[in-house]
Amino acid sequence: MTDFRAIAVVTARGGSKRIPHKNIREMLGIPLISRAIAILRAAGQFDRIVVSTDDDEIARIAVAAGAEVPFRRPRELADDHAGTLAVMSHAVTALQRHGWSAPLVACVYPAAVFVAPDDYEKAMRRMATDDGIDYVFTATEYRHPPQRALRLLPAGGCEMIYPEFAATRSQGLEVAFHDAGQFYVGRTQAWLDERPLHSERSRVHLLPHQQVQDIDTLDDWARAEAILQFRGESGSAAVGVPPQVSPSHPTTSNGASHELRLEG
Repeated sequence: MTDFRAIAVVTARGGSKRIPHKNIREMLGIPLISRAIAILRAAGQFDRIVVSTDDDEIARIAVAAGAEVPFRRPRELADDHAGTLAVMSHAVTALQRHGWSAPLVACVYPAAVFVAPDDYEKAMRRMATDDGIDYVFTATEYRHPPQRALRLLPAGGCEMIYPEFAATRSQGLEVAFHDAGQFYVGRTQAWLDERPLHSERSRVHLLPHQQVQDIDTLDDWARAEAILQFRGESGSAAVGVPPQVSPSHPTTSNGASHELRLEG
């Protein structure tokens, strides 16, 4: 058994439906997963960067970007119903069978392209200084109080989902946060036990709104590209990705294909 300090596992299945081939779709000329791998490499926190996938093309691009694919994810963990805990438990077990062990393993989604290298460093430091926690994960504050949420009615009207807050001023509402869906740094045993990600044994690494963007639809994709362009991070040099690393069935930014749940 080879003991490492920490291992990152990028979860990237091949069956995305809302954005076909999302994990290897080119975002401003660079495959999405290649961007995530480049940020992990820049962080310098992980002895190994591994990709959990069921897809040959994803594996090829991941290896070209500097990651390793020492095992394949089984079909039953690559459908729309596969959860992060089951996928990570399998990944950690597979790594141990491969002869790799580490006290800390990070689960990283391929769409984690807005986190900075030092976000990983801060999360790792938090895990190292608090033995009583299982995970550190990214979260952000809701932009608008969820207590003000509305439900649209079949007849065309609407109603408050939480009517008890109808007369409460915004300043009087409890501040709420949501999982940012970027990464989770966890202890190996916590992954193997499939302990809940959100509990009293978890700690939050808060991200500002400008570092959080879901990429589930083509509108999300366009917004993410706009953010990267605004930040001046559109080219290969910005993320350290070799420009030749691209999918063999590229998809254009407007959704046209040339051939072509769990976040990863």
